[in-house]
Amino acid sequence: MNAFDTHEVFNQATPFENVNLFASDPALIEALLREGGGAALQELDALGEKLGRAGTYALAREANRHGPELQQFDRAGRRIDEVLFHPAWHELMAILVGAGAHASPWAAPGPGAQVARAAAYLLVGQVENGAQCPVTMTYASVPALRQALDLPQIAARWLPKILSRDYDPRSLPVEQKRGALVGMGMTEKQGGSDVRSNTTRATPVPPAEAQALFGEQAGGAWRIVGHKWFFSAPQCDAHLILAQADEGGLSCFFLPRYLPDGSRNAIRVQRLKDKLGNRSNASSEVEFANAYGWLVGPPGRGIPTILEMASHTRLDCVLGSAGIMRAALTQALHHARQRAVFGKPLVAQPLMQNVLADLALESEAATAFALRLARCFDEKDDAQQAMLARVLTPAGKYWICKRGPGFGAEAMEVLGGTGYVEDAPLARLYRELPVNSIWEGSGNVMCLDVLRAFGKSPAARDALAAELALAGDADAAFAGYRTRLLADLDGPQTDEFGARQLSERIVLAVQAGLLLRHAPPFVAQAFMESRLVQAPGGAYGRLPAGTDCAAILARALREY
Repeated sequence: MNAFDTHEVFNQATPFENVNLFASDPALIEALLREGGGAALQELDALGEKLGRAGTYALAREANRHGPELQQFDRAGRRIDEVLFHPAWHELMAILVGAGAHASPWAAPGPGAQVARAAAYLLVGQVENGAQCPVTMTYASVPALRQALDLPQIAARWLPKILSRDYDPRSLPVEQKRGALVGMGMTEKQGGSDVRSNTTRATPVPPAEAQALFGEQAGGAWRIVGHKWFFSAPQCDAHLILAQADEGGLSCFFLPRYLPDGSRNAIRVQRLKDKLGNRSNASSEVEFANAYGWLVGPPGRGIPTILEMASHTRLDCVLGSAGIMRAALTQALHHARQRAVFGKPLVAQPLMQNVLADLALESEAATAFALRLARCFDEKDDAQQAMLARVLTPAGKYWICKRGPGFGAEAMEVLGGTGYVEDAPLARLYRELPVNSIWEGSGNVMCLDVLRAFGKSPAARDALAAELALAGDADAAFAGYRTRLLADLDGPQTDEFGARQLSERIVLAVQAGLLLRHAPPFVAQAFMESRLVQAPGGAYGRLPAGTDCAAILARALREY
C-alpha cells in the first residue's frame, strides 16, 4: 500500500477528504480581508485546497511516524553530520517553501504581505507542525541578515537563495543549491533563557590566515569554540548563533554548514533530541570544534541583533498555536456531528454544544488576534503599530500558546478513547501544542518582556489604548474592562508577581475588541461573557446560559 496516495491511510488520519482548509474557515477569510491581505486570496485558496487533500494528511502522518535520523559518519569514517528524513518530510517542506511561507514578505514586500504569509502559515499549522520550524527560522533570519549587507559572504551568496521558493534538501555549498534554509542556536546547558551566561567563544581570525583559507570571501571571519544545547534544524544550510566575542562581548554570528572553500564547517552534531512532539523535525545538540562564522550586527550587540529574529519567530508561535487549535476544533466538530449518543447526535447534546462552542470561540479569537498582530509587522514603519507589536507579540505568545494544550486536551476528550490513540491525529496535535509556549521564550520570559515594554515607554500604553478604543463604548462590559486595564497600566509596571495575569488581560481585551468590531454579535457577546465578565477558567464548556451555541458552531465550520 502506498501511504502517499491512498484514501485508506488518509481516513485513519482525518475525517475530511479533499476539504479546502481556507474556504472552510470564514473567520480566517474575514480576518485576512480586513487586515489587508486580500491580494493573496487566490493563492491561499489554492494552498488550502492542496493542504486539505488526502495525500497531504498522509504525508504528515508518515513524517511523524518516521522521524529524522542522524548519520554522523560516512562509510569511510569521515565526519559528515547529516540528518536523514523520510520522503514525506521533503514533500511537506516543498509545499511550505513553494507557498513562500519562509520568505514571501521579504521577496515581495508590500501592503498586507505579512498578513498573507500569516494566513498561509495558519493553514499549514492545521496539517503538520514540525516542518514549520525551519520555515519559521528562515523567515525570521532575513531581518537579522540584512544587518550584514556589507559582507559579500552573506548578502550576495545567501539572500537570493533564502528568498527562493525552490526547496532544495541537498547537502551542498550554497552556490550549488537552488534554495537555502537558515536555523538558529542560542540555548546552552548552563544558560537556558539567560543567554548572557553563554560560554561559547568567538575569536577573530587574523586577516592573513583568513585570506589564505577563504580568499576574497575571508573578510570578518571568526573562529567559534563551544556548544549549543538546542540547535534547531541542523539540516539547515546555515545558522545564526550567539557567542562571546573576544572583542566586544556577546555577539551574533552566521555559521554556514559549508565554508567558502567548499569544505564542511566544524559543526559536530552530538545527537538529535528525543522530543515529546514536533517529532518530524530535527532538533540537536552540537559542538563547535573551531568552526568558522561571520559577525552579524555590531560586536557586543548579539542579543538585540538576534531579537530581531526572535520577534518574528514569536509571531509564528502565535500563528502555529492558532493553526493547531483550528485543526483540533474541526476534528472535534466532525466527530460530534457523526456520533450518535442517547438517541441523538452528540453535537445536539446541550453540554457538548457548550464545550464545542467554547472551543470555537477560542479558535476564532486566536485567529483574529494572530492576523491583527501580523498587520503590526506589515506596518512596522508606523511608530504606533511597531509599539503595539512590541506589546502584543510577547503577550500573545504567552496567552494563546498557553491556552493551546488545554484546548487540545478538550478536543481530544470529545472523541474519547478514539482521540487518545495514534490512529487519529489528535494525539499528535496535542503533543505539538506545548512547544510553542516553551520555544523562543517561556511564559514567564514573555510576561516579563511585556512589563519591560510598558516600563521603557509610555507609548506602549498609548498604542494599546488606541487599539482598544476602536471597539467604542457601546458595550458596557467591554468599556469597563478596558478602563480598568488601562488604569492599571498607568505608571511604571514593576509587579513581576502579577505579570501573567496582566498579559492575559491585555490579550483578552484585544481579542474582545476585534470580535466586537468584526464578528457576528452572537460570537462577540459569548466571548465577552465567558472571558471578560467571568474569568476564562481552566476548562472549556463554561459558556453562560442563553449562548447561541448553534450559530457559533454553524459559523465555525462551513458545511463540507
